[in-house]
Amino acid sequence: MKYLQTFRVLPDIPDALSFLEVLSRNIWWSWQYDAVELFRRIDPRLWDRSGRNPILFLTYLPQKRLEELAGDKSFLSHQERVREQFQVTACSRRWDGDASISRSNTIAYFSMEFGIHESIPLFAGGLGILAGDHLKAASDMELPLVGVGLLYRQGYFRQFLDQDGWQQEEYPETDIYQLPIERATDARGDDLFVSVAGPDGDIHAAVWRLNVGCVPLFLLDSNVSENPRDLREITSKLYIGEQKMRIAQEMLLGIGGMRALAALGIHPSVCHMNEGHSAFSSLERIAQIRESHQVDLKTALEIIPRTTVFTTHTPVSAGNEEFPIELIRPYLIPLEERIGALADEILSWGQPIGALPSSPISMFILGARMARYCNGVSKLHGRVARRMWTHVWPEMPEEEIPISHVTNGVHIPSFLSREISLLLERHIGPEWHHHPSNPGNTSRIDDIYEEELWRAHVMCRARLIRACRRLMTRQYKRRNAPKEMMRDAELVLDQDIMTIAFARRFATYKRANLLLQDPERFEALLMNKNRPIQFIFAGKAHPRDHEGKELIKRLVQFARKREIRNKLVFIEDYDIHVARYLVQGADVWLNTPRRPLEACGTSGMKAAINGALNLSILDGWWCEGYSEERGWRIGNGEEYVDPAYQDAVESQALFNVLEEEVIPRFYDRKNGDIPVRWVKMMKASMKMGMSVFCSHRMVAEYNGRFYEPARDRLARLLAGDAGEARALAVRREKLKTFWRNIRVEPPIQETAGPFRVGENLRMTALIDLGELSPEDVTVELYYGMLQSADLLSLGKAKAMEMLEAHGGGRYLYACDISCPMSGRYGFTARVLPAGDAWARFEPGLIRWT
Repeated sequence: MKYLQTFRVLPDIPDALSFLEVLSRNIWWSWQYDAVELFRRIDPRLWDRSGRNPILFLTYLPQKRLEELAGDKSFLSHQERVREQFQVTACSRRWDGDASISRSNTIAYFSMEFGIHESIPLFAGGLGILAGDHLKAASDMELPLVGVGLLYRQGYFRQFLDQDGWQQEEYPETDIYQLPIERATDARGDDLFVSVAGPDGDIHAAVWRLNVGCVPLFLLDSNVSENPRDLREITSKLYIGEQKMRIAQEMLLGIGGMRALAALGIHPSVCHMNEGHSAFSSLERIAQIRESHQVDLKTALEIIPRTTVFTTHTPVSAGNEEFPIELIRPYLIPLEERIGALADEILSWGQPIGALPSSPISMFILGARMARYCNGVSKLHGRVARRMWTHVWPEMPEEEIPISHVTNGVHIPSFLSREISLLLERHIGPEWHHHPSNPGNTSRIDDIYEEELWRAHVMCRARLIRACRRLMTRQYKRRNAPKEMMRDAELVLDQDIMTIAFARRFATYKRANLLLQDPERFEALLMNKNRPIQFIFAGKAHPRDHEGKELIKRLVQFARKREIRNKLVFIEDYDIHVARYLVQGADVWLNTPRRPLEACGTSGMKAAINGALNLSILDGWWCEGYSEERGWRIGNGEEYVDPAYQDAVESQALFNVLEEEVIPRFYDRKNGDIPVRWVKMMKASMKMGMSVFCSHRMVAEYNGRFYEPARDRLARLLAGDAGEARALAVRREKLKTFWRNIRVEPPIQETAGPFRVGENLRMTALIDLGELSPEDVTVELYYGMLQSADLLSLGKAKAMEMLEAHGGGRYLYACDISCPMSGRYGFTARVLPAGDAWARFEPGLIRWT
């Protein structure tokens, strides 16, 4: 049938229950325990069968049950309680009508994926979960933020294993009418469409809106009749492998996303690019700034970077996207006039300085060139990123590369168990989740009775084991397993013994097979009857990652041994729902990445807030989170050149920690009592997670360090017909023209040595600025302890003061320094542009002695 017309039949919701439909259309319910329970209590089994999707759930409910609920005073009272909370927290700052949020004061958050709830399949993994947590925290904190993404009809794949344990993938079509989305409309109330010119014609996209509390998420959808069939596929799957389609996705996200916001009357004061996928948004933003404020390109390039945030998540160069320029150019040619530059110049913004014109465009470089605020996602990752991208800022010392860090955090109400939440309500107060990182809140975790906390955790572990049995039975049934195996699946695991979870993407660097380096020792651990333990593994390999799939296969085949198959399981199709069971019920959360390849990792944070203890390599967030009173480390943070040797060493270290510290601590119980020392560590783990690694802290840090300064800076840059921005453009052009004429004479040590710690040294340097003036530059003495003949360790910069003009553009500068440690020091002088950090770190504008 070539053409079908459709209509839709909705459930006949009684008036008394009309709020259920309203609630189902805002994903706010998903992180409100009372709201989740409101749906679940209607029919718990049907709630689970519907995938905890309230729209689908209400569709499946019999009319008789709805009529019963309409007369149920207990249920109506519960509904009213949720409605009142919804009105206060989710509706007070909605973008409807005369919204209190100023649309010109908005933060626009761009991401390729958003992991908000398992019923909304718009995510693949950690990057998407982080983006979803960012929106939820922004809603809780009432920040004027909007999200921008793509609406995938198939999303990321569903995982299942064949008889041999080899991963298979399927991409079920998502019925968008079962999602809590609505069409975004323009000023006239018409359905909103945007288009992006591409090599095969215009790419048209419908714009949808998903409400995340009081934060709107706008999603672009290319599956519209205006597009030919091949262009409709652009938003079919997340992370399409074929380069041409991937570029089309990222152009639609960046350029189309900015056009959608403009059509909605939203002109963001700050743009936040979550990874390089959305870097093209800056190109459209340049064009819009030029048109709305009548400025030239050079002036726009002073405005856009100073009001843009760029977060990188990738700790290896190979993981950062690069595209051939011939595939990018067709999208840029239609933008030339609006941007005010030819395609070749625009392409150069994504290439390293000095690169050949034919070099590929790097999405990291484009993102970083367009963002004054650039950050990694943990302290270690910030350091790794600075080392990895030194070539983008040639001649700049590694420690001064302008990439900072904001350590990730997790949205606590989305992942905290109901049992632990009730304890926090009792000991902290019912409003604890509004300010989870408040020191006054976290300190009161110590007030929870040890036995009370332990019993709550035991209940969570029991629920995890029951869930694993259900899931394993379902897996074996789909494979038509023999009856004996089906019976075993119903009895896997033991709810009373130590449970260790390993759940994450099955990439080779995450080393899910570290325990299999010594299978006999691993089997002996599992067979120990005096101190029994069990393992639960879960995670997906990328569809093209055959090494990752091989890890899963090897693990599954090892788990089939008769002696251990009830103590080691692999759960298929890892998603947010499965993750919730795991982080809430595991005793130990295992993480074994090859340092320093874990940018951050957030699953361990989710486990920590539930009282699980982390056992991890010192990588990513655990470098900041680890202390011996709240978890364990594997190794001491070493980095190896030989991966095989590293695996051999760290697998033995893992076994040693398990056998000598972790397992004995869990079973350290007097007279069969609770493990008091273990529970004390649980409390420390919870306090750490809530105070340091929660998304409210993370978003507050982004807001204080980046969003607010950028918003204020925009106001100043645009004031008085963009007078300051225009002046900065003139100044930058002057610097670029005359910078090559600067000469820096070797600095002179005016104070005779030797010196003692703490004594002052006088240094002078003669600088030839040529046509530039002292107001145009900053002159600094750069010094530190010698690491080698031409390398300083922990170099420091000290501003030098201009003492006198010698004529002909020559100036004498001086400063005093004091060294706090004894040793051999080196020093030199340098000249940088004067001004803020964006002017100071202009690639190529630095002159050394």
